Amino acid sequence: QVWQIRLDMHLLNHDGNITDAASIAGIVALCHFRRPDVSVQGEEVTVYTPEERDPVPLSIHHMPICVSFAFFHQGTYLLVDPSEREERVMDGLLVIAMNKHREICTIQSSGVVMLVQDQILRCSKITAVKVAEITELIQKALENDHKARKEGGKFGFAESIPNQRITAFKMESAAVDTNNVEEQAGEIITKADPPSEVFANPVLHTPGTAQIGEGIENSWGDLEESEKEEAAEEEGESEAAAFECQKTETEDTSMMREAKKDEPILLSDSEEEEVVILEPQEVPRKTR
Repeated sequence: QVWQIRLDMHLLNHDGNITDAASIAGIVALCHFRRPDVSVQGEEVTVYTPEERDPVPLSIHHMPICVSFAFFHQGTYLLVDPSEREERVMDGLLVIAMNKHREICTIQSSGVVMLVQDQILRCSKITAVKVAEITELIQKALENDHKARKEGGKFGFAESIPNQRITAFKMESAAVDTNNVEEQAGEIITKADPPSEVFANPVLHTPGTAQIGEGIENSWGDLEESEKEEAAEEEGESEAAAFECQKTETEDTSMMREAKKDEPILLSDSEEEEVVILEPQEVPRKTR
């Protein structure tokens, strides 16, 4: 019998270089995890609860850490730990996984850039330095967590966040006076100023957002300066293209009308099976 361990990762925010963040999160979770202690006597297997015996850590021999490199201008420029915007414009990406013993676990290259041997060796040297730093940080964090658990202090992600923070979902308890609640509410309503306007329809501040009633303006979805310039240029190009298309359609329509004006009109009489050719005549056009 063996233990089966599955590691699931959920992305809360992606601002680039998710491979490195996922590798660090995964190896830290495995190092921090404790499984129940087990004893085997013949064919009888006993799994102990945490109250009976302390859980035991996994046997992790080394920590492979990923380090990503972004290349620009066909490998002329090198960047470590690219952000989400930098990943949009990069030519290629190189990911090297290494442990603190300078042992390369995996190398993955993607993109349209061709790397030479010197570039890969340079990236491997940088990876060795970064992996040593990250491994030291991980070990210190695990030691501090283990020490806090032994001393009975605060530990874990939820306890490490200060109180009165929206991400903590937790505040200190406070006494609330519930006497004369109706009278206090009536006084507050009497002193309150009436609303200046009543918004019957939703207010669209920006595309994709809506608001009913008064409140602060939501900046979600606002474009930055560079994105506004790009949007204005795209809108100008689309309007110019639409104007050219409309102009072409107008010229084609006028040419078709002139051609039809000069051509004779053919009428077919199904009863006598004769074809009558009529000469073109000037027909007055109605002005819209």
